[in-house]
Amino acid sequence: MKLTDIYWHLRSDIAKIEKELEATIDAKHPILKKASAHLLKAGGKRIRPVFVLLAAKFGNYDIEKIKQVAVPLELIHMASLVHDDVIDDADLRRGKKTIKSKWDNRVAMYTGDYIFARAIEMATNCEKPEVHQILSDAMVEMCIGEVEQIRDQYNWNQNFRLYLRRIKRKTALLIAVSCRLGGLAADAPRDVQLSLYRFGYNVGMAFQITDDILDFIATEKELGKPAGSDLQQGNVTLPALYSMCHNLKLRQQIVSLINSESADKKVMSEIIEGIKATGGVDHSFEISDRYLNKAFKELEKLPDIPAKESFYQIAKYIGTRKY
Repeated sequence: MKLTDIYWHLRSDIAKIEKELEATIDAKHPILKKASAHLLKAGGKRIRPVFVLLAAKFGNYDIEKIKQVAVPLELIHMASLVHDDVIDDADLRRGKKTIKSKWDNRVAMYTGDYIFARAIEMATNCEKPEVHQILSDAMVEMCIGEVEQIRDQYNWNQNFRLYLRRIKRKTALLIAVSCRLGGLAADAPRDVQLSLYRFGYNVGMAFQITDDILDFIATEKELGKPAGSDLQQGNVTLPALYSMCHNLKLRQQIVSLINSESADKKVMSEIIEGIKATGGVDHSFEISDRYLNKAFKELEKLPDIPAKESFYQIAKYIGTRKY
């Protein structure tokens, strides 16, 4: 089953969100227009707007109101990716050239800023003050997460707590907020909003841990970038962290890789095999499963409607996805 099959029943409203994204990023300046459109055409799972739509099913569902939070959330995510690619000096995303690669760092940074601004502008259409507070708090936390990643780049002496806190800010928080704001925009009961938030947080943590695992076990074709890219860019994720703590020789190899200018495919392949053999991948899957189980427990608190089953299937998919 494909992820899109799970929320196929939302396809008409997702199409509206997609059109709204196109209209919102449309710029008068030709370079901003082309760069923003290039990013949008690269595609994506659209997990955040989908979570907004599903969460809104627990309240008074009105797509015209709900899109006022669904679109800004996806735009915030998109803008953060543009800035990420500059920080990571990444040439590919989803198998296509990044804005930074197709143009340059300056165009990428201003395109990211432009998309952030458009997100904030659209969010002003929502009349609920709490929405703006939650969104702004999330953006602040995301920025802190980005700075922490820069600080911890090429740092092999970091611990699990730092890693978990970083992925919470960079990934899980925006997914949690997507669930919360979907419920809030639809006037769902407050206890339902909080359960949706906690569900989104735990799914978000599992989603990022799975992403970090796939960087070591998926193919270049599936990833849209070379396997082991995170490590080559100096980002030490959970599989590597665990393996470094349990295999001194492998730790030395990884430190040598991090300290080097570049590594050939043979060296990277040996490190990936070492991480698998040491149990880094298996341990990371176990941690991901713990978060998913917490997410399932939060779902049990929610009313029994079709959206609850869709949330369950999406969370289950995230735990077993291959790319």
